[in-house]
Amino acid sequence: MKKTASSKPKIKKVVLAYSGGLDTSVILKWLQDEYDCEVITFTADIGQGEELEPARKKAQQFGIKKIYIQDLREEFVRDFVFPMFRANTVYEGEYLLGTSIARPLIAKHLIEIAKKEKADAISHGATGKGNDQVRFELGAYALMPNIKIIAPWREWDLLSRDKLLAYADRHGIPVDYKKRKGEAPFSMDANLLHISYEGGVLEDPDREPPAQGMWRLTVPLEKAPNKPEVIELDFERGDLVAINGKKMKAHELLATLNTMGGRHGIGRLDLVENRYVGMKSRGCYETPGGTILLRAHRAIESLTLDREVAHLKDDLMPRYASLVYNGYWWSPERIALQTLIDHTQARVHGRVRLKLYKGTVTVIGRQSKHSLFDARISTFDDDGGAYNQADAGGFIKLNALRMRIAATKRK
Repeated sequence: MKKTASSKPKIKKVVLAYSGGLDTSVILKWLQDEYDCEVITFTADIGQGEELEPARKKAQQFGIKKIYIQDLREEFVRDFVFPMFRANTVYEGEYLLGTSIARPLIAKHLIEIAKKEKADAISHGATGKGNDQVRFELGAYALMPNIKIIAPWREWDLLSRDKLLAYADRHGIPVDYKKRKGEAPFSMDANLLHISYEGGVLEDPDREPPAQGMWRLTVPLEKAPNKPEVIELDFERGDLVAINGKKMKAHELLATLNTMGGRHGIGRLDLVENRYVGMKSRGCYETPGGTILLRAHRAIESLTLDREVAHLKDDLMPRYASLVYNGYWWSPERIALQTLIDHTQARVHGRVRLKLYKGTVTVIGRQSKHSLFDARISTFDDDGGAYNQADAGGFIKLNALRMRIAATKRK
């Protein structure tokens, strides 16, 4: 139900997460009309690959005086993507959380601007059916407990594309031609870690994704090179620091991996996932660089982590993944888990060699000055007394004791 004027909180100044697209352009004008407040726009560059200046011009058309456009690519990868990959994070066995991990960063900067501008509210374009509303708002409340939040999709009656277009026409809001003609058969969200596709024709989980318009980062396997590419990745304290010996900034490393993986068709995923709000949703994802990074990170950990520490990380990872997916990045439990995970990475240094070929990432070598692999002990040849095989007998008997006792009692 639409809120009445009397039921709306009095808002003087609101910071809007603004992309310049149809939804947030309509929201901008709607906020001005419905709340009669000053609107400040915030547009984040997190590697979505779009020109951001048109967003500034659109905002200026509607009298917006304070417009924030910030390049957050390095911060996004360094402070959000890399910490998540230290945990080898995967949601429901497959999803690398490309959308989820961007939301706490955007929430952080929305709140920073709100504090700077002394705004009493923030606003976003997430719908009332999805996860993003939860992610944005949990982050905002964690960082600024008394902030007011305006979520237009939970208030207005513009619940179809036709209604949004009609509103845009009435108020002179420019609309992309494809949006007007309904030629965008799905929605798309992009950043440096991935591109996601959902909605529209993808709402039928049995329908193959369209050949045209999707898969912007990766080539089809049929068009991938017939010759594999071998690359080397260097890690320090669990983070990628160099590719083929060349050190780069965090966002440059991920962008380079995206290019490498994309040309070999690596990182496509078609998934039906469980949203936090309770429904199942079908999403298609491209994460070429992240797919390579995850495989390489696990490879260097296999050399450098103690067995029980590695297994503990694997036990905790699904909980960590759910916290990220559900929007609890700024929660005390995620921060506590991160402290433990980061502690495990102190000696995760070294180099991993991988082969990229037709959608696959294969580890073909790894080395580390902190390697726990001891060839003298693990060899199948004569170890010169490094390991006494007779010790294994007592080890096995002690571990079998409870089962032997149980078997005896069953007789």
